[in-house]
Amino acid sequence: MPNPPIAKTHPSRLEMHGDVRIDEYYWLRDRDDAEVISYLEAENAYVADRLGHTRELQADLFNEIKARIKQTDMSVPFREGTYFYFWRYEEGKEYRIYCRRPAALAGAPEQIMLNVNEVASTHEYCDVSTLEVSPNESILAYAIDTIGRRQYTICFRDLVTGHVLSDEILGVTSNLVWANDSETVFYARQPPETLRSFEIYRHRLGRDAAEDECVYRESDETFSCGVELSRSRQFILVSSHQTLTTEYHVLDADRADGPLSVFLPRKRGHEYHVDHYRDCFYVRSNADAKNFRLLKTREAGLMFEQWEEVIPHRDDTLLEAFEMFCDHLVLQERREGLVKLRICSWDATGEHEIDLVEPAYDAYIDACNRVPDTQLLRFGYSSLSTPDSTYDYDMVTRERRLLKREEVLGAFDPANYRIERLYAKGVDGSSIPISLVARRETPQGQPSPLLLYGYGSYGISVDADFDSARLSLLDRGFIFAIAHVRGGEELGRSWYEDGKLLRKRNTFTDFIACAEHLVSLGYTRHDRLFATGGSAGGLLMGAVINMRPDAFAGVVTEVPFVDVITTMLDETIPLTTGEYDEWGNPNDQLFYEYIKSYSPYDNIEAKDYPHLLVMTGLHDSQVQYWEPAKWVAKLRAVKTDDHILLLKTNMDAGHSGASGRYRRYREYALQYAFLIDLALTGAGSTAVSTTMKQGVPSSV
Repeated sequence: MPNPPIAKTHPSRLEMHGDVRIDEYYWLRDRDDAEVISYLEAENAYVADRLGHTRELQADLFNEIKARIKQTDMSVPFREGTYFYFWRYEEGKEYRIYCRRPAALAGAPEQIMLNVNEVASTHEYCDVSTLEVSPNESILAYAIDTIGRRQYTICFRDLVTGHVLSDEILGVTSNLVWANDSETVFYARQPPETLRSFEIYRHRLGRDAAEDECVYRESDETFSCGVELSRSRQFILVSSHQTLTTEYHVLDADRADGPLSVFLPRKRGHEYHVDHYRDCFYVRSNADAKNFRLLKTREAGLMFEQWEEVIPHRDDTLLEAFEMFCDHLVLQERREGLVKLRICSWDATGEHEIDLVEPAYDAYIDACNRVPDTQLLRFGYSSLSTPDSTYDYDMVTRERRLLKREEVLGAFDPANYRIERLYAKGVDGSSIPISLVARRETPQGQPSPLLLYGYGSYGISVDADFDSARLSLLDRGFIFAIAHVRGGEELGRSWYEDGKLLRKRNTFTDFIACAEHLVSLGYTRHDRLFATGGSAGGLLMGAVINMRPDAFAGVVTEVPFVDVITTMLDETIPLTTGEYDEWGNPNDQLFYEYIKSYSPYDNIEAKDYPHLLVMTGLHDSQVQYWEPAKWVAKLRAVKTDDHILLLKTNMDAGHSGASGRYRRYREYALQYAFLIDLALTGAGSTAVSTTMKQGVPSSV
């Protein structure tokens, strides 16, 4: 076996509250240091060597995943204004082509608004985001990031001539909206160091962006701000928000040069979201409503007590989102850990829920509901065995029409897979949901290799959605499961609050409880149990292998947030100040000691750890590359086993990994080959069995 790289040690002394930490790998923080780049490249070379015996398997997996994807594909068109808009892929191309057709001319030829393949042709990484057409339908605004660090350039294309305008707005966010004059764009700006979106600017087409006017500046460093357009298109809405508190300002969209006015002054602990339709503002608010309720008011600036309640608070139901139509109000809610779509008529003649019957699934109000004057709701649906599906639902007749289901090429049949919903018991007696999928012929009661996924932060609920790439594991006898641990909002707001700040350890113990439960039921054994998670889910991975390294045979983690205490003490790093209410502010000794007690990097010990594949991006703006790099270097120096420990750095990408649909498949192929190899051998081998290689269902 090749020898792994050994990072040099250069002790740095870090002190806070009288506590001294010696960080021997602090020097890895400088991405402009040639020695840092050399070390990361050496780790990449080691990955290639160490997994060299799986190259053929990786190639097979890549081709297998790619072969399931319809190469020439198109989204369901949606109407906005006088056009139908859609995107499509061409065979062999990495990126989307954005198009439109006139709604009034049946069979009219498409107009290509933007071919991202052309934009990306000279870049290793390319993310095109937030395509917005002006109200007069003649100008396309869009944002481009060619590094992966969420620093975008806003560009404009004349859709009549096809020419790109000279206007360019450099180094900003991708957040932008048009005013109704079709000449003014509002956008959010951030500093290059912290990337905190804290200013809203107004740009007039044809003017130098350097002369753009700042219309709002957020002075509180724990807040970020953004801009959006109301449902009625009458108001520009500027939101200023942090973990616990929200404040909105509004501007008449017909008066692009007008002033902003506050909607409701911020009050710590009050979170609210505003939209406007017809003659009312609608507000989803947690005031006296832990799981949120819906209210309305005819005027901005009225006190909260003057608002009228539309949908009351319920202890067992979380109100996640809402959408307004001419005759109906649609609510996206969460109850018993599952999304519910509820239809309410404005005239109070009745309400009902859309029937969603699988044991675990994902459903959502589609963002393409751009026309309020309709009785059709467009919604999305998928499950662990049902590919992504788009429906039109008649809110009057209750009939649904399937417009498109992701086509999975080959011999795929949803009936070949079984979905289960299980519940583990946490250390404090809490009931933790688990969503699980396997091939029907995968033996029950005979331990199989099982991959357990978790996240559990920011109140983000992880739903049981479909991933065609995952079939490459399921068809080789793997079971896939999701642990819906605290820190998400699957079971309401309390589920989130019980997994943050001084209760963060619940997230980790919940995940371990789910692992133990799956073993106790005979789905797997500890030597066949694997875990995966990314970003804050990477923190989860780092914490649980410190707490229970014996519970897992191997772990794959992407962009893991593992150096929590150091990052949360560094206000120059993106996201730090805005996340004090998620993790705690370690400048306070109470939070310092609690965060340090679980921070994965600070709790590495001389003991055996599972096999590990760690993936990161050099330009990651959310979890800096040096966190996983330092973590791997320290683990390699301290751990007592000879298990595989790999660090793969994408030198051309950021937090979301490689751009382009095919490049992502290679990352999947690497991860899956790592897991399959371990499932077969436990420590890596040249012996990859034929059944596993070919994806024939097997108990491995």
